[in-house]
Amino acid sequence: MDDVEVSESDAQEVEAEGHYVTATLCGEEVQVVPPAAWRASWQRALAQGRIDFFAEKILHPEDYDFYIDVDPTLQEWEEFLEEAGRRSGESLGKSGGRSRSGRPTRRR
Repeated sequence: MDDVEVSESDAQEVEAEGHYVTATLCGEEVQVVPPAAWRASWQRALAQGRIDFFAEKILHPEDYDFYIDVDPTLQEWEEFLEEAGRRSGESLGKSGGRSRSGRPTRRR
Protein backbone atom coordinates (compact mmCIF):
# COMPACT_ATOMS: atom_id res chain seq x y z
CA MET A 1 0.00 0.00 0.00
CA ASP A 2 1.27 3.47 -0.84
CA ASP A 3 1.79 6.05 1.88
CA VAL A 4 -0.47 8.85 0.77
CA GLU A 5 0.46 12.27 2.06
CA VAL A 6 -1.86 15.24 1.88
CA SER A 7 -0.77 18.83 1.36
CA GLU A 8 -1.35 21.24 4.22
CA SER A 9 -4.06 23.10 2.28
CA ASP A 10 -5.84 19.85 1.42
CA ALA A 11 -5.67 18.79 5.07
CA GLN A 12 -7.28 22.08 6.12
CA GLU A 13 -10.03 21.60 3.56
CA VAL A 14 -10.69 18.05 4.78
CA GLU A 15 -10.91 19.30 8.35
CA ALA A 16 -13.16 22.25 7.45
CA GLU A 17 -15.60 20.03 5.59
CA GLY A 18 -15.75 17.50 8.43
CA HIS A 19 -14.67 14.60 6.25
CA TYR A 20 -12.79 11.56 7.37
CA VAL A 21 -9.41 10.38 6.14
CA THR A 22 -8.58 6.71 5.76
CA ALA A 23 -5.85 4.77 7.51
CA THR A 24 -5.05 1.09 7.85
CA LEU A 25 -5.92 -0.66 11.10
CA CYS A 26 -4.91 -4.33 11.28
CA GLY A 27 -4.90 -4.65 7.49
CA GLU A 28 -8.24 -2.90 6.87
CA GLU A 29 -8.90 0.64 5.68
CA VAL A 30 -11.01 2.55 8.20
CA GLN A 31 -12.24 6.12 8.31
CA VAL A 32 -10.88 8.43 10.99
CA VAL A 33 -11.46 12.07 11.94
CA PRO A 34 -8.38 14.12 10.94
CA PRO A 35 -6.15 14.65 14.02
CA ALA A 36 -6.46 18.46 13.89
CA ALA A 37 -10.20 18.03 14.54
CA TRP A 38 -9.73 15.86 17.64
CA ARG A 39 -11.27 17.51 20.69
CA ALA A 40 -9.10 18.16 23.74
CA SER A 41 -11.45 16.02 25.85
CA TRP A 42 -10.88 13.08 23.48
CA GLN A 43 -7.13 13.47 23.78
CA ARG A 44 -7.40 13.68 27.59
CA ALA A 45 -9.32 10.40 27.53
CA LEU A 46 -6.54 8.84 25.43
CA ALA A 47 -3.91 10.13 27.87
CA GLN A 48 -5.91 8.52 30.69
CA GLY A 49 -5.83 5.18 28.88
CA ARG A 50 -9.48 5.28 27.79
CA ILE A 51 -8.62 4.03 24.31
CA ASP A 52 -12.06 2.56 23.52
CA PHE A 53 -13.73 5.91 24.30
CA PHE A 54 -11.15 7.73 22.17
CA ALA A 55 -11.59 5.24 19.31
CA GLU A 56 -15.35 5.70 19.41
CA LYS A 57 -14.89 9.45 18.99
CA ILE A 58 -12.35 9.41 16.15
CA LEU A 59 -13.51 6.42 14.11
CA HIS A 60 -16.41 6.52 11.69
CA PRO A 61 -19.39 4.81 13.39
CA GLU A 62 -19.35 2.03 10.78
CA ASP A 63 -15.68 1.29 11.61
CA TYR A 64 -15.90 1.31 15.41
CA ASP A 65 -17.35 -2.23 15.50
CA PHE A 66 -14.39 -3.43 13.43
CA TYR A 67 -12.05 -1.82 15.97
CA ILE A 68 -13.79 -3.68 18.81
CA ASP A 69 -13.77 -6.99 16.90
CA VAL A 70 -10.11 -6.80 15.84
CA ASP A 71 -8.93 -5.65 19.31
CA PRO A 72 -5.63 -4.11 18.09
CA THR A 73 -2.41 -4.26 20.05
CA LEU A 74 -0.99 -0.97 21.27
CA GLN A 75 1.65 -1.12 18.54
CA GLU A 76 -1.02 -1.64 15.85
CA TRP A 77 -3.05 1.24 17.33
CA GLU A 78 -0.05 3.59 17.40
CA GLU A 79 0.84 2.71 13.81
CA PHE A 80 -2.76 3.45 12.80
CA LEU A 81 -2.71 6.84 14.51
CA GLU A 82 0.63 7.74 12.90
CA GLU A 83 -0.72 6.80 9.47
CA ALA A 84 -3.88 8.85 10.08
CA GLY A 85 -1.66 11.82 10.87
CA ARG A 86 0.44 11.36 7.73
CA ARG A 87 -2.60 10.95 5.51
CA SER A 88 -4.20 14.09 6.89
CA GLY A 89 -0.98 16.07 6.43
CA GLU A 90 -0.34 16.40 10.16
CA SER A 91 2.49 15.15 12.32
CA LEU A 92 1.60 13.37 15.54
CA GLY A 93 5.17 13.60 16.76
CA LYS A 94 6.49 15.61 19.62
CA SER A 95 4.90 18.89 20.57
CA GLY A 96 6.17 22.02 18.88
CA GLY A 97 6.45 23.74 22.25
CA ARG A 98 9.72 25.05 23.60
CA SER A 99 11.96 22.63 25.40
CA ARG A 100 13.32 23.37 28.84
CA SER A 101 16.85 23.41 27.50
CA GLY A 102 15.93 26.27 25.17
CA ARG A 103 15.06 28.60 28.01
CA PRO A 104 17.61 31.11 29.20
CA THR A 105 19.22 30.26 32.50
CA ARG A 106 19.20 32.67 35.39
CA ARG A 107 22.52 34.30 36.20
CA ARG A 108 23.75 34.35 39.75
